[in-house]
Amino acid sequence: MASLRRAIRRLITERLGEQTGRPFMQLLALKAISDGVRSQSAIAERLFVDAPAVSRLVARLEEDGLVSRGTSDDRRCVRLELSAAGRDELGLLDDALVWTDEEILRHITGAEMAEFKRIMEKLQTGLIQARGPLPVDGCGVAPES
Repeated sequence: MASLRRAIRRLITERLGEQTGRPFMQLLALKAISDGVRSQSAIAERLFVDAPAVSRLVARLEEDGLVSRGTSDDRRCVRLELSAAGRDELGLLDDALVWTDEEILRHITGAEMAEFKRIMEKLQTGLIQARGPLPVDGCGVAPES
C-alpha cells in the first residue's frame, strides 16, 4: 500500500509540476477546505500534520490570496474559505486526479478499477469505524472524512 501511495503521489506531483509550483500539501489543504473543512485544527487532523505546520500552511495560502479567514458564530474560531484564485488552483489538482485515473486505467481494466475502488472504500469505512468518531475541531464542528 505504501509503495502504491508513493507511486501515485509521485505521478500526481509530476503532473502538477508542469502546471503549478505550489507544494502538494498546500493543494491538499485547499482540497480539504473545499470539502468543508473550515478550521486549522480540522485540517491538521485530515492531513495528519501538527498544528504549527498547518498554521504556516494556512498563512502562506492566505498570503497568496487563495484562502481567507472569516469568523464563525463563535468569534474565537476562524473559518477558512477558498477565494476564486484558490478554486482555480484546486482545479489544477482536480484535473491532475482525473488524469491520474486515466493513467491507472492504462494498466488495469475498468472492471478491475471498479473492484479496486470498492475494496478501497470498504477498507476506508472499516478503518474509520475502528478509529471512532472524528474529534470535534476548535469551533465545535466535526471535520468531514
